[in-house]
Amino acid sequence: MILKRFYSAFIMALLFAASSLTTAAAAPDGAQTVDEAWRKAITANNLDAVMAVYAEDAVMWLPDAPEARGREAIRKSYAELLAANTVTGATLANTHYQTSGDLSVGWGDFTLTLSPKSGGDPVTLSGRFSVIAKKERGTWVYVVDHASAHPKPR
Repeated sequence: MILKRFYSAFIMALLFAASSLTTAAAAPDGAQTVDEAWRKAITANNLDAVMAVYAEDAVMWLPDAPEARGREAIRKSYAELLAANTVTGATLANTHYQTSGDLSVGWGDFTLTLSPKSGGDPVTLSGRFSVIAKKERGTWVYVVDHASAHPKPR
């Protein structure tokens, strides 16, 4: 009888623990949180909101662009992009995230749709990305933001 109660209690504890882990795993955290904040900010064409997702000492590498090191350089890159274009769409797909303590990494594919303010057809940029985020004063921010074009098919 005691063994049966112990077994029942053990099974209930395992089920509770498993449901807690599933809930915790489903909640965005780390780089995933930053990616979603970036996506919302860039599609709102809000430069200040975009900059809020970068650490002061962050570095950004974009296709066919020089390295942007630090918030000032990153702000300049985004200011130029948003001065010339309206962002009409941003998607992240095939994403993967891993978080350990106050560091988190993410990677996947991106698509960014721009409508040139000078007129003309929308432009769609797509490629791969990898990011490193850290928790800074209780908020997740990018430390590294790296994007590259998809390679040409062989």
